[in-house]
Amino acid sequence: MTDFLFSGGEDAAITLLLAHGAGAAMDSAAMNAATDALVAAGLRVVRFEFAYMASRRAGDGRKPPPRAETLLGEYRAAVDALESSGPLFIGGKSMGGRVATMVADELHSAGRIQGVVCLGYPFHPPAKPDQLRTRHLEHLKCPLLICQGTRDPFGTVEEVPGYALSDAVRIEWLEDGDHDLKPRKAISGFTAAQHLETMAKTVAAWTRDIAARA
Repeated sequence: MTDFLFSGGEDAAITLLLAHGAGAAMDSAAMNAATDALVAAGLRVVRFEFAYMASRRAGDGRKPPPRAETLLGEYRAAVDALESSGPLFIGGKSMGGRVATMVADELHSAGRIQGVVCLGYPFHPPAKPDQLRTRHLEHLKCPLLICQGTRDPFGTVEEVPGYALSDAVRIEWLEDGDHDLKPRKAISGFTAAQHLETMAKTVAAWTRDIAARA
């Protein structure tokens, strides 16, 4: 049974189901800040945790994150358990978003979801640019929006444009953003709040456009 954390009005036109990253829970500071921005942009956000993270919350010790491939069934189960009457998009932060992309085409072709939103995609482990996690993105058919900081150690603006990615993938670059989309104001002139607002407005406009064309 999936425990959900709901944010935003039930009458919102779009529902976005988000999973957390590998090391932080669904109510981490980064997830809370992103959710607040998305709700302010008019979306209904629903968060859930994979079993290993939920067990940490229950006091069962700090279990390491499993391989992303082993979490596909849990993401499918969350989609099955969520009751959403309107257009549904899935995604997540970092690993959570990666897992969502791995179940995206099957859920999209079945009419279960409209698209995927990733808040910082882990294109490769930090300092290991040769270990790409993009093979399934080369032929992706489900619409995918990735919001990525230009200096994200999991995939920078210098690296990612050289990858073979499907035409279904759109990347929104946030200047000087790190893996949490946070910029260095003294260098970029942007604040974290400004980048989150840009991210949220981009996600809201993109999801509305995709839903209108479905």
